[in-house]
Amino acid sequence: MNPSSQDRPEIAPPFFPGPRGLYLITPDQADTARLLARVEPVLGEGVAWLQYRNKAADAALRREQAGALQALCLRAGVPLLVNDDLALAEAVGAAGAHLGEDDGDIAAARARLGPDAILGASCYDSLELARRAVAAGASYVAFGAFFPTATKATTRRAAPELLRQAASLGVPRVAIGGITPDNAGPLVAAGADLVAVIGGVFDAPDPVAAVRGYNRSFL
Repeated sequence: MNPSSQDRPEIAPPFFPGPRGLYLITPDQADTARLLARVEPVLGEGVAWLQYRNKAADAALRREQAGALQALCLRAGVPLLVNDDLALAEAVGAAGAHLGEDDGDIAAARARLGPDAILGASCYDSLELARRAVAAGASYVAFGAFFPTATKATTRRAAPELLRQAASLGVPRVAIGGITPDNAGPLVAAGADLVAVIGGVFDAPDPVAAVRGYNRSFL
């Protein structure tokens, strides 16, 4: 007998009480072997999540790199998320995806990726955007930029108080934008569950030491 609609549980995105720590984002790197050589040494040093992001790559290179990173992440036990590309996340079997404000509908992405995927949303400096994203099925919300960053042009600046206000949403809060091991502490104290970083690790003289520095902010 088929259960009635009243008996069927609602499918909702999972609640992620963690992890806490470093949310590492890959740099634009045209050489896949070089990308893997830069990522592999730091994965085992306490990276919570890895996001594949390469705005300069064509579709074929993105598929190659994402697939190679997924294999690397599986060996390291680190979930891989794909930036702005649901089809690519599906194709390589990634743990989930991250969407910017103009990169697609969160509810549609949740329906496409399923209830178990990690699905993130950029919310910039807006608590209202974060509320809407969580209601639509986002697993976590990202705020920023908190500090000046060279990664991309930013016109919206978030304040640490936003992280405190977002605690009521019940999902992990990610801080992004110009975060270093030296300035991460106040953001963690304000409620950041993860800090998202590219250059702070990959442009550091010692990327492994940089990862450890970020993670000390969570102690």
